[in-house]
Amino acid sequence: MVIGQRPKGTDSEKRVVVIGGGTGSYAVLRGLKQYTSGLTAVVTMMDSGGSSGRLRDELGLLPPGDLRQCLVALSPDGQTTLTLRNLFLYRFDRGKGLNGHSFGNLFLSALMEVSGDVNQAVKIAGRMLGIKGQVLPVTLTDCHLCARLADGSVIVGESHIDVRTEKPQVPIESVFLDPQAEANLPVLEALAQADAIVIGPGDLYSSVIPNLLVRGIPEAIKASPAVKIYVCNLMTKAGETDGFTASMFVQEIMRYLGPGASLDYAVVNTGSFPAALLKRYAEEGALPVHPDLDACAELVSRVSTGDVMASGSLLRHDPAKLAGLVMDLVGRQPATLVGAGPRPALSSSAR
Repeated sequence: MVIGQRPKGTDSEKRVVVIGGGTGSYAVLRGLKQYTSGLTAVVTMMDSGGSSGRLRDELGLLPPGDLRQCLVALSPDGQTTLTLRNLFLYRFDRGKGLNGHSFGNLFLSALMEVSGDVNQAVKIAGRMLGIKGQVLPVTLTDCHLCARLADGSVIVGESHIDVRTEKPQVPIESVFLDPQAEANLPVLEALAQADAIVIGPGDLYSSVIPNLLVRGIPEAIKASPAVKIYVCNLMTKAGETDGFTASMFVQEIMRYLGPGASLDYAVVNTGSFPAALLKRYAEEGALPVHPDLDACAELVSRVSTGDVMASGSLLRHDPAKLAGLVMDLVGRQPATLVGAGPRPALSSSAR
């Protein structure tokens, strides 16, 4: 198929590409799979810590962590314990060699070894899990994420950027890949055929923007006729986005997309934060992202707002609330759940 050429047919399902990683993509995908099976999750394989980092160091394989999370997000939700989905979520908590590893990471690593093809390994895992859509690494290049700080020093490794212990008070000036990476061809095809591209939410410099550092990805996003939506984070992150407002997140995404880039929509939370949770997050240096809507409205065609927070002990996006808002933007009209009645009501406004 020629990149940029959409297949003909009468299939009315929306093709949505979600770019990011971590818990942000997990929430978006869990919500969107209720509306369409035409989903593509695009994530990096650059972890340098935890189970994924250990597998990378010990086996020389690309780290599978974000792939595992997205595969689980797109798999059918079930209540039974003996399912492959729940096995993928299982993490060993004792012993020396296995302690800290998740079964899903080990399984994906084994598939990569046996198949010798990362794309094929992820496709097999997705088929076994019965996922809606597909999960793709943004690049197959073995590269490291690096951050250049405002004082000129450089931090190497996704985990060291994610949890800043080195000069946490010095702002990040830019991030880059070493070596430069080439785009995974199926990702370019998915972007060219997409009806919508959703960027974020997720850790800005260690999860979302690394996808935009891969050669060919910014160009493919800008060339795509898809509706382009940015989902802003709920909270800032110490050592990464201290003091950031919503418009600053949008500006950074556009900066890494490069000259001529534009975003159609931004989704910004305007819900109230539970005081008890805020206190705990503040102790870690995380604060609510200020929704400077007027500044955002100068950068995108429309800012959609609403309470998109989940209830619970962690400040996270609610999959159902967020997906309803995103699908309204994707279709530019009220979306309808696949095989269900009208979507849940959501209080929102648009500027």
